[in-house]
Amino acid sequence: MTGESVAGRAVIDLPSPNRDGRPAEAGPVDTLVLHYTGMVSAEAALARLTDPGAKVSAHWCIGEDGTLWRLVPEAERAWHAGVSEWRGRRGVNDVSIGIELVNPGHEHGYRPFPPAQMDALLDLARAILARHPIDPRNVVAHADVAPMRRQDPGELFDWARLAGAGIGLWPESAAAAGGEGPALRQGDRGAAVRRQQARLRGVGYGLAADGEFGAGTAAVVRAFQRHFRQARVDGVIDAGTAAVLDQLSALAGGRG
Repeated sequence: MTGESVAGRAVIDLPSPNRDGRPAEAGPVDTLVLHYTGMVSAEAALARLTDPGAKVSAHWCIGEDGTLWRLVPEAERAWHAGVSEWRGRRGVNDVSIGIELVNPGHEHGYRPFPPAQMDALLDLARAILARHPIDPRNVVAHADVAPMRRQDPGELFDWARLAGAGIGLWPESAAAAGGEGPALRQGDRGAAVRRQQARLRGVGYGLAADGEFGAGTAAVVRAFQRHFRQARVDGVIDAGTAAVLDQLSALAGGRG
């Protein structure tokens, strides 16, 4: 069944049973989470997202050709982010809209997101932002809210294009960030580690500033790099990654 359009694009309604009501105490929807499907085809992904046994879903799914499927009404809670945290709040599903982008993902031949798919995403995201009070800081990757478990939509996703359209944040010089200097990596500890952990937490990541660069910190750094420094995804805070984090901290901090 085809429902109303989004910016002139037909919407195909494909209801998923994997949903429930949003908790009354959670407040309004204020977060947009982007995913990739990570399956071999759109058909396989849609079958899983609508399988009651899978217990996963999203509000929307976008095909590589720009096809829009609506799986869960935005007024309801879709089961897309799982165990998650962003900006000090756990259970991101309670207050978020989830969009799945058809892409085989890192396990099945990860590839760039085609222009038709990105165009459809821009149209849909603009419509969602017109309906919900979503701050640019809260346009995030699944990897951002669940860095120990997820890496989608990954380092090939065009976050800069979204931010250029007013959807999300993007440090202007992120692509060119470089520089020399001491790097922080897993196993390091001390005040320098604590400072960068605090900056990452200030941006929104669920990370304790304990001064110990463990596996959790490395996972958060990789998620940050996949979003904001896509040319280098190694979990190491080198001078370039630190510079991008400084820029993003200033952007996010300036928004209150």
